[in-house]
Amino acid sequence: MERKVFLRNSIGFLGLAMLAPEMLTAGKSELEEALVCSQTNSETAGPFPTINPSSYVTSDIVGDRTGVGFTVNITIKNVNGGCNGYEGALVDIWHCDKDGNYSQYGGTGMQPTNYTAYHFLRGRQVTDANGLVTFTSIFPGWYTGRATHIHVHIYNASGISLLVTQIAFPEGTSSAVNTVNAATSYGYTKGMTGYTYNSSDNVFSDGVSNELSTVSGSLADGYVLDHEIYVNGPTLGISDFEAAEDFAGQNYPNPVKDTTTIPVVMTTSGNVSFELFDAGGRRIGQPKHYQLSAGNNTILLDKNEYKLESGYYLYKITIDNGTRLVSFTRKLLVA
Repeated sequence: MERKVFLRNSIGFLGLAMLAPEMLTAGKSELEEALVCSQTNSETAGPFPTINPSSYVTSDIVGDRTGVGFTVNITIKNVNGGCNGYEGALVDIWHCDKDGNYSQYGGTGMQPTNYTAYHFLRGRQVTDANGLVTFTSIFPGWYTGRATHIHVHIYNASGISLLVTQIAFPEGTSSAVNTVNAATSYGYTKGMTGYTYNSSDNVFSDGVSNELSTVSGSLADGYVLDHEIYVNGPTLGISDFEAAEDFAGQNYPNPVKDTTTIPVVMTTSGNVSFELFDAGGRRIGQPKHYQLSAGNNTILLDKNEYKLESGYYLYKITIDNGTRLVSFTRKLLVA
């Protein structure tokens, strides 16, 4: 029987360009299966964070605001859980109204209109089994110095903060941002004159590669935003994996201080190889080979053995069970 070769899961934010030369020989379809999986950029909560967010558990956050209909779909994924959807996370969002004003604030030079007694366009939801939360809102406007954006704060189920970030919007003449801000009949009166684009925004000017959303729809039907956010959630260990197929998981702990463990699940006994690469795709040391039994196994990595300095690395686990060859490439961070 001809053995099939698969490339699985995370390459990390280093991107395909930084894959080791051996990995670049794989076909395009195999590379496309590799998920970009590293924590989304952390950003400031800004000057208008939600006051007492636990009081605003709602999916419909419109309140008394008017504007173009807007649905926000955010999927939270766990970097430490195979980059799968993170169930049970608390997700807070907030954004300005069509005129650029925030609720719970105002009456100051930063926002002259006083909305301290209002609570519109703020809400909290808990992620479902796929890591998804959905909010019903209106398309946000903009204010001086900032591109159109949404604030997000993610907590674990115990209320411990995991990440504060922001969501950027696509721009351009045919973008929803341009179309909506020209829609005076919906109350958007600013247009794009004086608008601050992502490239000049004080939050997004360093790049929006993992903060840029996808927006689809129309003025008549409303717009839909889809976005994925990656967080460092609970770490999955050996006991979390079932031997339904050969699998190599994310190392834990990650970041690595001294040693780290890589879980490997085998449906049958077989040969396993381990390779380590630096951020430029250069192999560090020689490949290691193991004969592992069916079930849950671990590979221990000691950073001192490879003389690893602080930074990002890639490791590749290849499992050969005699009939199929499967590879998993994941990012490793050394503290």
